[in-house]
Amino acid sequence: MPAVNDTVWTAQNTTPSEIEEALRNLLAERHAESAAYVPARVLNLVIIVDRQWSGEIANRLRRVGRNHASRTIVCAVSEGRTTLDAVATVAADSTPGEGETALTFETIVIDLGPGHLPYLDSIVDPLVVTDIPTLVWAPHGHWEAVDSLRGVSQSVLLDSVEDPEVAEALRRAARLLESREVVDLAWLRTTPWRERIATSFDPPARRHQLAAISSIAVRHHFASGAAALLICGWFGSRLGWPAQPLHRDGKGHADGQMGEVSVTLDSVGQNVPGLSGLTLTLRDGSSLSLDRGPGGLQATERDGAGVERTWRLLGASRGESGILGEGIRQSLIGNPIYAQALRCASGLLE
Repeated sequence: MPAVNDTVWTAQNTTPSEIEEALRNLLAERHAESAAYVPARVLNLVIIVDRQWSGEIANRLRRVGRNHASRTIVCAVSEGRTTLDAVATVAADSTPGEGETALTFETIVIDLGPGHLPYLDSIVDPLVVTDIPTLVWAPHGHWEAVDSLRGVSQSVLLDSVEDPEVAEALRRAARLLESREVVDLAWLRTTPWRERIATSFDPPARRHQLAAISSIAVRHHFASGAAALLICGWFGSRLGWPAQPLHRDGKGHADGQMGEVSVTLDSVGQNVPGLSGLTLTLRDGSSLSLDRGPGGLQATERDGAGVERTWRLLGASRGESGILGEGIRQSLIGNPIYAQALRCASGLLE
């Protein structure tokens, strides 16, 4: 969110209570400047990052647009640090004219050390706005801090593709779901694919074909096995397929309504995370394929006689900045289908 103007407070060797008091003073200062400045009150976002990579995370947040959190608390972790330094900012998104209002957004950056992470809730609790949801994001894997914030937060944002151990990433997401909502960016990257597949089989005359699926092949970025597993889990949870564990080569099967369904996951080269393509084959030999391409997805439908029809689905991808913004938005909505897909995807790994 580009700030038109802002008010700043800084301190070294400070405390959470001092930071909270400073925020109240900054907000009062803004209101005294003009009653047209109104604090946004929708979502708290707590981010735990490694200090040396905080600039990269800040750049990603600048691109989320209207999905910016009302109050953002950045906990920047530096090795060897034992005290807290802080910068608090109240920024306005515009300069109000006559009869207008302007929303203000608060950002707090706290420099702390690894020793603070097990007790991060005592630092963050006084700083979150009460009575609105709190989302926690730890892009650099400080899961101990995420656990510490269990009583302060309602949702956790994560990206399962960032963990090289896919099974561990999915197990972690399942554990977090026991106490909070989980928003997984790996799942959100499958949204355009799920939407197009659901639309293809939505006409009543085609719905019976879902029971006739004989195989599903998913092509994915080499680091996006989690996204591939989640879309297979989505199929299984929606269609009631008990999944069998995949072999090490990414092949396995599920039990469909009309017999065995072959499941294949293939790693391919592409320059963005997520899925590359997907092919559904029916028992009569017909198939539907979706493949990533410039400007959207390319769809190819082949009937049982081998006759092909190809068309392009425009605007399928939101881009990585759009994915992050959608993740922040989804934390306010919840998505029970993700939990069902995650359980089924986990069955492919057991």
